[in-house]
Amino acid sequence: MNHSVSMTVNGSKRDGNVEPRTLLVHHIRENLGLTGTHVGCDTSQCGACTIMMNGKAVKSCTVLAVQAEGADIMTIEGLAKDGELHPIQEGFWEEHGLQCGFCTPGMILSSLDLLQRNPNPTEAEIRHGIEGNLCRCTGYQHIVKSIQYAANKMAGAAGDD
Repeated sequence: MNHSVSMTVNGSKRDGNVEPRTLLVHHIRENLGLTGTHVGCDTSQCGACTIMMNGKAVKSCTVLAVQAEGADIMTIEGLAKDGELHPIQEGFWEEHGLQCGFCTPGMILSSLDLLQRNPNPTEAEIRHGIEGNLCRCTGYQHIVKSIQYAANKMAGAAGDD
């Protein structure tokens, strides 16, 4: 028996029908067609499925779609505004924070959560903040530099107001 779900995804209200056991990651990818959210490990270990749910980073493989009823969801597709990369996306580009790119959407959204909580993190705080996201390619140094770039750019943008 399917259940009706309604949530705001990347600023747009989205309604759908799901089986009660449907994971949010599968609803996002298969029903909503937003494939930037990746399915990695199916065990909540890798973080490739990380999204923002009600302003916090969440591994969408740990949430049932019906649990997201009424939630405000942001996926990687919703981060850039008006064709302009978000400073975190720009940081990953400028500092070479990706190789294969599989972990990147989840890593970026975890970084967003970190920088919302701590706008000026130390290297150790960055490494701790992304420890729930695994990257098998980069060795993390360029990812850390990408997040530092974004923190500096976001601090500069805040100072421009």
